[in-house]
Amino acid sequence: VKLVESGGGLVQPGGSLRLSCAASGFTFTRNWMYWVRQAPGKGLEWVSYIFTGPGSTYYADSVKGRFTISSDNTKNMLYLQMNSLKSEDTALYYCAKDIVCSGGYCQRDVGYLGPGTQVTVSS
Repeated sequence: VKLVESGGGLVQPGGSLRLSCAASGFTFTRNWMYWVRQAPGKGLEWVSYIFTGPGSTYYADSVKGRFTISSDNTKNMLYLQMNSLKSEDTALYYCAKDIVCSGGYCQRDVGYLGPGTQVTVSS
């Protein structure tokens, strides 16, 4: 399994970014795929996930209405469109598979994560 994120950067509050994740080494279709993030000093928080069936999408309350998860099964790509970004969205964002989460936070030593892409929201 290989997951490689891209698209992070520095953006002003209210701005937008689109994260991408290139997946390989497994059958992408009909899998649960996640975006998770880790801010400095905090745990690994799930942001959104999708069943690449295609199918259902889920969002953490903190990003609902601002972020949109999607996938392109023909390209084995996962995306996260992030709009109306806030300073509290600043974190290292990871694409993940087979991850275990509870109470909004995920175990780092279970499943697969990419190297991450940094998102910094600051004026």
